[in-house]
Amino acid sequence: MTDDMDYPYVHRDISWLSFNYRVLQEAKDPTVPLFERVKFLAIYSNNLDEFFRVRVASLRNLVRLGKKTMRKLDYSPKQVLKEILKIVDHQQEEFSYIFENQIIPELRDHKIHLLRRLDLNDEQKTFVEDYFNAKLLPFVQPVLLIEDKVRPFLNNAQLYLTIVMTDPEESKNKMHYAILKIPSDHLPRFIQLPSRGQRHDLIMLDDIVRHSVEQMFPGYEIEDTYSIKLTRDAELYIDDEFSGDLISKIKSSLEKRHVGPASRFVYDREITDDLLELLKHTFNLGKYDMLKEGRYHNNFDFFKFPHFGMEHLKNPDLPPLSYRPLEEGPFFEAIAREDHMIHVPYHSYESVVRLFEEASRDPKVTHIKIIQYRVARKSRIMQALKAAVDAGKQVFAFIEVKARFDEEANLAWGEELEKAGITVRYSFPGVKVHSKLALIRRMEHGKESLYTYLSTGNFHEDTAKVYSDFGLFTANKKITSEVARVFSFLETVKVPTVPFENLLVGQFNLRSRLTAMVDEEIRAAKAGEKAQIILKMNSLQDPEMVAKLYEASQAGVEVKLLIRGICSIVPGLKDFSENIEAFSIVDRYLEHARVFVFHNGGDEKIYLSSADWMVRNLSYRVETAFPILDPRIRKLIQDYLRIQLKDNVKARIIDGKHTNAYRKDGSDLAIRSQTETYFYIKRMEENRG
Repeated sequence: MTDDMDYPYVHRDISWLSFNYRVLQEAKDPTVPLFERVKFLAIYSNNLDEFFRVRVASLRNLVRLGKKTMRKLDYSPKQVLKEILKIVDHQQEEFSYIFENQIIPELRDHKIHLLRRLDLNDEQKTFVEDYFNAKLLPFVQPVLLIEDKVRPFLNNAQLYLTIVMTDPEESKNKMHYAILKIPSDHLPRFIQLPSRGQRHDLIMLDDIVRHSVEQMFPGYEIEDTYSIKLTRDAELYIDDEFSGDLISKIKSSLEKRHVGPASRFVYDREITDDLLELLKHTFNLGKYDMLKEGRYHNNFDFFKFPHFGMEHLKNPDLPPLSYRPLEEGPFFEAIAREDHMIHVPYHSYESVVRLFEEASRDPKVTHIKIIQYRVARKSRIMQALKAAVDAGKQVFAFIEVKARFDEEANLAWGEELEKAGITVRYSFPGVKVHSKLALIRRMEHGKESLYTYLSTGNFHEDTAKVYSDFGLFTANKKITSEVARVFSFLETVKVPTVPFENLLVGQFNLRSRLTAMVDEEIRAAKAGEKAQIILKMNSLQDPEMVAKLYEASQAGVEVKLLIRGICSIVPGLKDFSENIEAFSIVDRYLEHARVFVFHNGGDEKIYLSSADWMVRNLSYRVETAFPILDPRIRKLIQDYLRIQLKDNVKARIIDGKHTNAYRKDGSDLAIRSQTETYFYIKRMEENRG
C-alpha cells in the first residue's frame, strides 16, 4: 500500500504484478489443457516484458531525477521499484518450477520431449551440428569480452549467450569470457529433431548454439555458458503540446525505441559472480537493472510451441455464434427497427465487418466515420473504407498514433488510407483518443438518418476472437446525434457548445457524471434506501474514484467489482470497505469490456464504455461511456454480469494481501462464467429461430 494516502491504496504497478500472477496461476492449473498452460507461460512473459519496457523504465527514470522531483509524488519510486524486483524474483522462481517440474513432465507423458544438448543421441547430434552450420553461422557473431576495452551493443529483447572459457596453455584459474547472439529473431525457437516411433523430440535454439559453441572459439575450452537478455526503455517521450508536428515526433521516437536505456537485464540465476560483475561493468548496469531468471529467456516464444496435431491438449472449440439479425437480411433496416448488441468473442465479429462492407456499397450511404485505435494488419474493415471512397462516399478516419506498440502499424494504415482518398486526422498532442465509435450517414426518403456503432473494444478482427467485448448498433437519435458531436470535435478540435446529455465523454463530462452517480447511491444509502454499484473494467486506479468508492461503502452502498487487472482499492476492511467485494476473472478469453451499473432507486443506469477508472482515462483521454436504453439489452447485460459474479472456477478474490485465492462459494455446482456465457448465448441464438 502507499503510505502517503490517508486511505488504503495499492500502487498500480504492485497491483498489476498481482494480476500477472493470476495469469501464471493458469499455467499451473492442472485443469487447464496442457498447451493452454504453455500459452499462459507465454502470456505471462510477454506481459512482464512490456511491463519492464514501459512501467519499470518510467520508475527508474523517476529515481534518476532525484529527491526534489520525488517529493512531488505521493509515493516513493525507489521503494516501489524495490518491491517490484522482489515480487518478480519470487514469480520467476515459481515460473521456473512450473516449467521444469510440471510442464516438462506432462509433455513427456504425451511423448513430447524437450531435450538439452547432453540428451542427444548420435543422429540428433549430427542433425544439430548440420543445422548450426547451415542456418545459424550467418547470424552468430562471437565477441570476446575484455574489461574496459570491448563493449558490444546488446539489441533490445534479443537473446545472447555468454561463454566462460579457459586457454589450455594458461593457468586453469584464468577465465576468458565471450558473448554471442542467439538468432531467435530469424529462426524458430523450437526445432524438431529426428525422432523414432510416436515420440516427438525438440530442442531449443539456445541449446543448439550451446552444443556447437566450441567451433566458434578454436583453441579454448568451454567451461560453461549462461544466457542473458537486455530489455530497453520503450516509453515514447513526446511533449504534450498543441503545436508542432506530432507525427514526425512519434516517428522519431519509434526509431529510438530500440536503442533506449536499459530497463531490465535478465540473466541465468546460475551465472558466476565474476561473469556477472564483468557484465554489469561492461554494460553499465545498476542494481535496479538486474533480474534473475531461469536457463531460458524470451519465454513469450512459447506462443509458437509446436502442437503436433494434438488438439485434445487445447481448449475445446467454442466456434463464434452468428448474430443472424445483422448477418442475414437487410442490415440498416434491422438497426432502424431496434438496437442490437453483440458480445464477442462469443458472437462472430461478422456483424461489425458487415456494417462497413454494407455501408461501402449501399448507394444511400453518403458518409462513414471511424476512430481507429488498434486495427488488424489484414483488415476487411479498412478495405471496406477504401472501397467506400471508390464508390464516391466521404470517409473520415481518426487515427490514434499513440496506441502503445501499435504506433508503427497505425501510421502505416493512416498513410495507406490517405492515399486511397480518405480524410485522415491524427492524434492530438497531450490527449489520447480511446473511444471506439463509428458513424454512418444514410439518406432515407430524402432525409438524413444516422447509424452508429459503439463498443468497449477496438475495430480489430483478430483480437475480437479472444477479447471479451460488447458492441452496440443503434439508430436512436439520442445517441447518434451525440456521437456525431464527438466526431465533429475530432475533425475540428472545437469544443462542443451543446453539452452531452446521454453520452459520457472524456474531456467533458465523464468524470463528473460518474462521480455524481456514485454520490446519488451514497445519498440513497444514507436515506435507508437500497443502493448498489456494479463495476466491470480492466483497471481501477484513479485515487479520487477509489476514495469515492470507499465513501460509498462507508455509507452502506453495496459495491461489487469485476476487475481484470489493476485494482488499487482494498476491499473487505472492517468499518471501512466491508461493503466492497472485488473479483478478477482470468480464463481463455481476455476480459476487456467495461460496464458501469448504478441501482438508481430501482431504475438502473447501465453504461458500456471504452474507459477504465484510471487517471489517464478519466482526465487525459477522449473516452466514451454510452447508456443502454433498450430494455432487452439491459436484461442481457444484467444476466451476463450475474453469471460472472457467480463464477466459482476462474474468479479470484482481490484483497490487500494479493493472495489471489480462487473464489469458492460452497456450491456443488461449478460455474465457469465464460463457458456459461457461451452456452447462454448459444441457447438464445438457437431460440431466435
